Amino acid sequence: MRGWIKRNRQFIPRPAWQVLSYIGHRWFERYSKDSYAQNGEDLILDWFIGDKQAGYYVDLGAHHPMRFSNTYRLYCRGWCGLNIDATPGSMDQFRRLRPRDTNIEAGVTFAPQELTFHVFKEQGLNTFDEHLAAQHMDNGRLLVKTLVIATVPLVELLDQYVPHNTQIDLLTIDVEGLDYDVLRSNDWDRYSPAFVLVECLDILTLDSVGSNIVTQFLSERHYSSVAKTAHTVLYKRMLSCEEINRQSGGAETMTSHERSGT
Repeated sequence: MRGWIKRNRQFIPRPAWQVLSYIGHRWFERYSKDSYAQNGEDLILDWFIGDKQAGYYVDLGAHHPMRFSNTYRLYCRGWCGLNIDATPGSMDQFRRLRPRDTNIEAGVTFAPQELTFHVFKEQGLNTFDEHLAAQHMDNGRLLVKTLVIATVPLVELLDQYVPHNTQIDLLTIDVEGLDYDVLRSNDWDRYSPAFVLVECLDILTLDSVGSNIVTQFLSERHYSSVAKTAHTVLYKRMLSCEEINRQSGGAETMTSHERSGT
């Protein structure tokens, strides 16, 4: 109802518009939640993150500050972070609408190189992946232009732009087909987000999550898949055996001392 009121506001007398806005909020939107992500990923994150009011995210393939955004809902809550997108000019709106964030235009791959970037009329389809670009064109999507863009590994951008000693709570990756290459470009010993959200276009069913190369890669780094939307999988970092031993080391030592009577 809120959308209809906004679209027709110019045709509605002000007193009537105010009454309709009140009714819409009081009766139709009282129990609703706003989602800005493409398939409700931000609402799923809400369930796992809880009411954490401050946090830090890295949004790779950020696309737009609000549309299809996995992080805008968190931004409205008080979070901030690093937004990265390869599309030239994409960060202009981010700098205007999300000034607390650091907003960078860059392409990300495992090794520094120059790649052809395909820009479509529907900018959410922009990609370095030639095969995926060809599929989009076969499906009738309009290719506007191609550009040659220099790319860098993710770890270089994190080293440069993430504040020192900042824990990354969420890494979200939506890079239209190059998700595995991007994941490989991070230093997981130094940057291990609590949650990783990855658009995996080839994971179509729950049964196929475990056998996917992205899941296998993250599993080796102590992540488990905990939720899935149409094309996106949410991974949560679990403690490694070494971390469990370190955290329990003090208690184990005390127990040993108690046994020895010291």
